[in-house]
Amino acid sequence: QVRFVESRGGLVQPGGSLRLSCVVSGFTFNHYGMRWYRQTPGTERRLIATISDGGLITTYADSVRGRFTISRDNDKNTVYLTMTNLKPDDTAVYYCNTGPTPFDDWGQGTQVSVSS
Repeated sequence: QVRFVESRGGLVQPGGSLRLSCVVSGFTFNHYGMRWYRQTPGTERRLIATISDGGLITTYADSVRGRFTISRDNDKNTVYLTMTNLKPDDTAVYYCNTGPTPFDDWGQGTQVSVSS
């Protein structure tokens, strides 16, 4: 069974930092590119960062480029999202999944709230 377990997010002040992790199981992790998505109420889930299976190639949405870093540890079946200089617009539920084609099963996501 495919599983994605995102770490707890939290409430962060504007300008602050936070690192999310996502532990996966049920498939051969190092054979898949991975992605982070985020979603706000009433909107579709949006792709914000991708990383290749070996971790050498990363891409970012314009909204997070230069502030967020995606990384992975293939020995730990874990993908990370390091977020810096957080803004209120980063408030969302964050999810991980594979890429370019995500599995149908999604984790519960983790809430990140940026507010003073």
